[in-house]
Parts: sequence; structure tokens; C-alpha cells
Amino acid sequence: MSELLIDFITSLDGYASGEGWPGFWGLEGPEYLAWLGEQPKVTYLMGANTYRLMSGFAAGEVPAGQDEFRPEEEASVDELTQATKVVFSSSLEEPLTWANATLVRDDAVEAVRKMKSSGSGLLSTIGSLSLCRSLLRAGLVDRFRVVMFPVITGATGAERIYDGYPDVALEMIEHRTFDGRIQLVEYKPRVLEHPPLGAPE
Repeated sequence: MSELLIDFITSLDGYASGEGWPGFWGLEGPEYLAWLGEQPKVTYLMGANTYRLMSGFAAGEVPAGQDEFRPEEEASVDELTQATKVVFSSSLEEPLTWANATLVRDDAVEAVRKMKSSGSGLLSTIGSLSLCRSLLRAGLVDRFRVVMFPVITGATGAERIYDGYPDVALEMIEHRTFDGRIQLVEYKPRVLEHPPLGAPE
């Protein structure tokens, strides 16, 4: 059976990106980049908006406000291009132009449920805030990982991650600091029907 990881990089105030900021908010360091390079191969799950954005980067479209990709950003995009990707969308048309990407028009929750039960290895989301929210609500998420970068993007932040989420209890299973400034926290999530009425379990 496959394991499903929701994987976010965020500002401290929970934004997935910020207008005018480079990738990784320009704060990635050697420890963090080395850790990224050590990660196991995964099958990436994404929605149409993330696909359009990331496949555009892979085709050479530079993020707004930048003249060119930094080497770290280019390496990250190249790695994604080589990886297996599943894209859930009713609006995209086949064939998808990004290498190693498969389009799925079926309901994403049911499709991922089948992928988990019939597969092996690790499934991981990338971006795709509404997809992540739906998979979490459905109880399909085994691990919830957030890497927080030391910036607050109250003026320029885009894509608030946790809006619309249910209440979720989080059991910490991993934590780490990279380069003295980047904080990783990883949890086993449990969706709550209501807030706990007593002491923590």
C-alpha cells in the first residue's frame, strides 16, 4: 500500500508564495538543498493550476520579477520534470506536454484512494492547495510535512494554505532545523469532528 505525504514550503504566516519573492524566498541554504537531494523518489500529485505553473517553468517561463532562474530553482524544476506526475483536472487537454505527466479526469479523492490501495512507494502532493485540502478531509493523508522559511509575507503573501481546512490534530513524528533558519515539522494528521473537550490524547 502506498503512503501519502502532503508537503508544503511556507512563510511563517502560512503563505505558499509571495509576490516578488524568488523561489524558497531566496533563503535556501546548503543543508536544506542537500536534504532535498536525499529525498526518495515519489509520484507527485497536483491539480491544474500547479501543473500550468510548474510546466511553464519547465518550458522556460521565468517567474514574474526575475530575469532568469537561479541554479537552485533550475535544478528543482529539472528534478520535477524527471519525476512521475499525476495531474487531476477536468479542464486540461491531452496529451499533456510536460514529460512524465499523466492526466486523470476522475474524482481525485477516489482516484488517490485507489492509487494508495493498489500501489507501493510514496505519493506526494506539490502545491495544489485545494487538492491537499480534499485529500486531508477524506482521511487519506498519512504524513503532513511543512518546511517554514523565516519570513512573514503579510503584505505580499499569496495562497493562504490553511483557509477552509477542518480542525486537525497533529502528532509530531519529525522535526529539524536547516542552515540555522529553516524549520521542518512533520506530523501524522487526524481530522477532528469537533475540538477535543478534555486533555490532549
